[in-house]
Amino acid sequence: MKRIKNIILVALSVVSLSSCDSILDRAPLDIISDEQVYKDQALADRKLDLAYTKMTVMLNECPKIRNAKENSTWYTETDNWHGPFIVNELADEAVVHWIKNHSTEAKAVGITNSGGILEWWENAYEINRVLNEFLEGMSTSSFPDKYKEERVAEARFLRAFNYFFMVKRYGGVPLILHSQKISDPGSELFAKRSSEKDIYDFILSEMDDIVGSLPARAQTELGRPSKGAAMALKARAALYAGSIAQNGTVQLNGLLGIDTSLAKDYYQKAYDACKQIMTWNEYSLYNADADKVTNFKNIFLKKNNSEVIMMIQHDAVQRTPSGGNGWVWDFFQCPHPQAWGAGNQNAPYLEMAEEFEHIDGTPGTLDKTTLESRLWSMDELWANKDPRFFASIWMQDTPWQGGKVDFHNGLLLPDGTVKMDGAYEGVAANGDQMVDKSYGTGFGVMKYLDESHNNKGERETSSTDYIIFRYGEVLLNFAEAAFELGKTAEALDAINKIRSRAGIAALSSVNRDQIRHERKVELAFEGHRYWDLRRWRIAKDVIPVNRSGLRYILDYNTRKYQIKVLENYDGVTPPVFETRNYYFPITANRISNNKNLVENPGY
Repeated sequence: MKRIKNIILVALSVVSLSSCDSILDRAPLDIISDEQVYKDQALADRKLDLAYTKMTVMLNECPKIRNAKENSTWYTETDNWHGPFIVNELADEAVVHWIKNHSTEAKAVGITNSGGILEWWENAYEINRVLNEFLEGMSTSSFPDKYKEERVAEARFLRAFNYFFMVKRYGGVPLILHSQKISDPGSELFAKRSSEKDIYDFILSEMDDIVGSLPARAQTELGRPSKGAAMALKARAALYAGSIAQNGTVQLNGLLGIDTSLAKDYYQKAYDACKQIMTWNEYSLYNADADKVTNFKNIFLKKNNSEVIMMIQHDAVQRTPSGGNGWVWDFFQCPHPQAWGAGNQNAPYLEMAEEFEHIDGTPGTLDKTTLESRLWSMDELWANKDPRFFASIWMQDTPWQGGKVDFHNGLLLPDGTVKMDGAYEGVAANGDQMVDKSYGTGFGVMKYLDESHNNKGERETSSTDYIIFRYGEVLLNFAEAAFELGKTAEALDAINKIRSRAGIAALSSVNRDQIRHERKVELAFEGHRYWDLRRWRIAKDVIPVNRSGLRYILDYNTRKYQIKVLENYDGVTPPVFETRNYYFPITANRISNNKNLVENPGY
């Protein structure tokens, strides 16, 4: 306390000895003023970068997780590696293991009044404030017109993208398009919610306005928007709006839902946006490798390939407050054993594995009675499977870094008994994946994994980029929009292009379920499925289902496997998704802070 008093006295002495040019009148040396920012392109770029680092897509949809370890240099706002794991689990794709506690509530009881781990509100409006300030500053700057035009378009893209992440959660939200000041009237500071329709319309109109100001294709900084990214966002947002109009219900005087009569209009906008991308010839399905499994893997491993429209770029340097942009997907998704025992973070369900057809187009569903009636090699079990299966999922005996994945759990002895621990005649009863014998569904996520990367050290980071928009999604969006518009021939053609690239039989006709199925398989573990189930309004029927896994028991004599189906893998109680959960709660805290907000139904 004495030291603090002395510091204050010294400071007062300095002030008293100063002339009218007091230190209190001088600009702080450690703060850059707005005036300086909009005179220096480098500073203006850093201002815009603030918005990029906080976007939810950069946090992989799950910003809330970081709160537990926000004081760690590793767990920074821009290093949220939990997000994609959680979104996969909350759908019907995979279960989360090591960090499962983070999603337990949402999985077991649905979305609660507090919002939970997928909330996107405070951060969203913080980003909006940065972007609105940036846009206003750029409007009065003297930067070259070309530079100013592109950066303004960039900021408007990010702002619209930010609102897309909000509207798909909450429906209508306050649409704030200027930097708020404390002197603003209360009606502006405490803004009301705009309608869900208005938010979607804003996103679409912004993309139309800025597309001409963006480069045809980002050449080096693929995390920045291009014309393709603008139209891809428009297509995705319009498709969502069409789905909401077609499948949802108008509530709260239009704050939620879109009139059914407008569904076709939005599908047409999605169709047109996709068509524009398709006719530009800037992008195409990646098809450079003869082997179909390798080819599909390389969509996600080959940087700046023909399919990528926009991505988060990574440099393999561990993130810290001072820099680095590594990604730990490899570390947490690759096979065991790893530092911390952290591999196999997402374990796909058996039902997800069965979604992948055979190359002749026959269903991939396994007969459980037959499955458990004999011994199997993995080549027999997965014979003639869609190549995307092997490029998206690893399982028992999958080749990996010079060896094979091994998480058999139990050894079938010559006398017919099963040994669960130790070894028999030099053969281990458990594979090296079975660090925890309750671990795993029998599958792991292969998509985005780089086998050449060293995944075994603590906090190993990868340089693999994370795709935000790719041409494969554009074709799927186009197929869905075309089908809903009655253009079934065009929808079929788009779906068959996807299937042809994958190496499986073409369809002779197409229906809505087949389009949704193809989307589930092609985009598996890319963060789309949870939101698709919500916009189609089928999550209430699809998510609350107990799902299964496989247990592999190694036969000592044949080295084949006895297969056991692990029923109800998530437990006796199935996951929960209530009707109210099609929209997230605004939450009581936010409403108490802004009395002009209205809570969503059911909360």
